[in-house]
Amino acid sequence: MKNIKSKLTGWAAVAVAALLLPSVGRAQGNDNIYLNIDWQYNVPLGASFADKSSGWGMNFEGGYYFPNNFGVGAFIAYHTNNEYIPRQTFPVGETSTVTTDQQHSVFQLPFGVTGRYRFTQGRVLEPYVAVKVGANYARVSSYFYVLEAYEKTWGFFVSPELGLNVCPFNQNRIGVHVAAYYSYATNKCTTLNFKMDQLSNFGLRVGLSF
Repeated sequence: MKNIKSKLTGWAAVAVAALLLPSVGRAQGNDNIYLNIDWQYNVPLGASFADKSSGWGMNFEGGYYFPNNFGVGAFIAYHTNNEYIPRQTFPVGETSTVTTDQQHSVFQLPFGVTGRYRFTQGRVLEPYVAVKVGANYARVSSYFYVLEAYEKTWGFFVSPELGLNVCPFNQNRIGVHVAAYYSYATNKCTTLNFKMDQLSNFGLRVGLSF
């Protein structure tokens, strides 16, 4: 778990450093550059390996709007969902069984490109729609006793999003960002006796817009 947290810190630092670059351009008067930094709440859908919703995640995104209000950019996010599994007996290999409780955990790290369209420009409220496309890294873990069984898997990622930037101080474009999203990833793996075939999520983001 410490290794995961240290990796999260590293990824977050890299993402913030990379995505803060657009804010420099905005500070110089370019309102077509945007940046969002969000906390997110994620709800797994379907038969997930870890189906409990959680707020253990963040999203970083930056890009550029063209004059016709279409924007392109890049994003990176991370999230962890957990689920407690009561004591049960399950097979391990072909001839052995284990009786124990488990703590399931799914860590996701999607990243890639994003396209968005904003409906208004230079106003207090800027609603938009967006689609994120890229890759999704997932680490699927089961903790029991002092042991851990895990699989690492990659998949294709796509996520439509409906969002709103609220900029009460319109002159500097700093404001609040809120969004709702659905995400789908093609990750597959087998951890102990559980097979995972895709990851689907619904979630909400709240953060800052620049």
